[in-house]
Amino acid sequence: MEEQCPCGSGKTYDSCCGVFHNDITKVKTAEQLMRSRYTAFCKANGDYLILSQHSSMIQPTMKYDLVRWAMSVKFMKLEIVDVQDGSEKDETGEVEFNAFYMERFQSRCLHERSRFVKENGHWVYLDAIKD
Repeated sequence: MEEQCPCGSGKTYDSCCGVFHNDITKVKTAEQLMRSRYTAFCKANGDYLILSQHSSMIQPTMKYDLVRWAMSVKFMKLEIVDVQDGSEKDETGEVEFNAFYMERFQSRCLHERSRFVKENGHWVYLDAIKD
């Protein structure tokens, strides 16, 4: 049986985020990038997490730190709360989400409103909007 995509789309991984993990230029919207990054966290895919990060925000140990954290938790579910802009024709967008995961036998939720921009012709994660 084919693996369901962790992003919650209902599609298989190979026909959903797997496409984006193989070619980031196929990502058409900020929400697709958000979902593909969540799936990359689920799979501890550090290469994609760095590739999908805005170049101005990349730190020297970022890939190692992201993969180490991703491997230390079990992701349960992604819930998209709100999307502002971020369509194929836009240059910027925001996605608010809840990412549910287990860490040290405790259920946790990461709530974030993320900013996305196009860089080098494709969507990337810029940062989180602070309240």
